[in-house]
Amino acid sequence: MNLKYFSILIVSILFEVFATSMLNLSQGFSVIGPTIALFIGYAISFTLLVIALRGIPLSIAYSVWAGLGTVGTAIVGIFLFNEVLTLINISGLVIIIVGVIVMNMSGNKEETEETVV
Repeated sequence: MNLKYFSILIVSILFEVFATSMLNLSQGFSVIGPTIALFIGYAISFTLLVIALRGIPLSIAYSVWAGLGTVGTAIVGIFLFNEVLTLINISGLVIIIVGVIVMNMSGNKEETEETVV
């Protein structure tokens, strides 16, 4: 996996987490500032995701984007919105992180192996 595209994917995830946080602050699109920020954040996030797909397979890129976006959003929820972290939540987040690691390991393996037809 190309470091350039992986870096773009990480920035895309950061914008996705930002936009999702703004979704909470927009209070159902009734607060204009966070509403505008969330649309801009998602637009940037999806644009960067599309660019990352130039160098990362879809199955890997989307899994990492969705998984780390979920983990990032949970962390923001805990620290900024005082959401409760339970053992079940922690277990779920750990499973997501392990899944992202496994997906990346399999993606790197596929790039180095030759396909025999």
